[in-house]
Amino acid sequence: MKKRIAVGVLAATGAVGQRFVQLLADHPWFEVVAVTGSERTVGRPYGEGVKWVIPGDPPPSVAGLIVQDTQPDLDVQVLFSALPTKKAREMEPVFAEAGYAVITNASAYRMAEHVPLLIPEINPDHTQVIATQQAKRNWSGFIVASPNCSTTSAVLPMKVFQDAFGLEAAIMTTMQAISGAGYPGVPSLAILDNVIPYIGGEDEKLEAEPKKLLGSVETGTIRLADIRLSAQANRVPVIDGHLASVSVKLSRKASPAEAIEALESWQPPAICVQLPTSPNRPLIYRHENDRPQPKLDRDSEDGLAWSVGKVRDCDVLDLRYLSITHNTLRGAASGSILNAELLVVQGCIQ
Repeated sequence: MKKRIAVGVLAATGAVGQRFVQLLADHPWFEVVAVTGSERTVGRPYGEGVKWVIPGDPPPSVAGLIVQDTQPDLDVQVLFSALPTKKAREMEPVFAEAGYAVITNASAYRMAEHVPLLIPEINPDHTQVIATQQAKRNWSGFIVASPNCSTTSAVLPMKVFQDAFGLEAAIMTTMQAISGAGYPGVPSLAILDNVIPYIGGEDEKLEAEPKKLLGSVETGTIRLADIRLSAQANRVPVIDGHLASVSVKLSRKASPAEAIEALESWQPPAICVQLPTSPNRPLIYRHENDRPQPKLDRDSEDGLAWSVGKVRDCDVLDLRYLSITHNTLRGAASGSILNAELLVVQGCIQ
């Protein structure tokens, strides 16, 4: 790419927004030239107004940018949205209507009709519905969403099994890191020496989003996969890394050895090779009895890999497995950046 694409980060002063700023600072294709924030920070240099919660300091290339209001007058083409759900529901369509490509980490439009819910390794073809989205809503821009971080942790092995054996149902139990609650997160006296078996809205997301990710595109719309899902999300005293324990019912019976072979032989769609931040090994199978673990596996491939292990028979369904991803990287900012790279390769962003 001869010239980097100018991009903006919406809600750049929050925890997810800071991750976007950090990861985009030296990106080969994108250059952050606009940041938005709260009323407290608008009009101030980013480095002065942000309460930086990531190790290190705000990147010098962004620290001097003046924080702007979240309005569609930003001199960029592409926006990475870290907006809170309520604000995202209000403003992301405004930006899309005004011609911006909105790559969102927010939940507001994940399940909206004709909005791709995207992971490049799973469903890169779903971007076909962008044209329908624009036509139906009379937008010159568009919205593309990333899935929930807990959904991300569980879904890639499901995709592998769906393609290899067919997938009919899954029961998912997640053990989710406290960083998934944002900053300052969960009160220490609530999470220390404890597991909290409730995360607002999380079970519902886990039971809905995989159906869209594993669905198919038909005549300009996404047909949800016909899969029955049951989920229980738990908050655990781990800083980063969402671990999913999943049992699946297959259309065709498969032994653990066959399932492991499917996981180890799986290759991502060819287009992923063209994405500059795509990991060399997006799926890593761990044969140890005590892996994967958040502390040991969340940072694999710069936090972009799925680490999978403990594939075994399940007496209730067919097979069970454990899978982990880094929730603030693959499950949030890094995943959204990969989506934007895919959109560039596909010609949706120029």
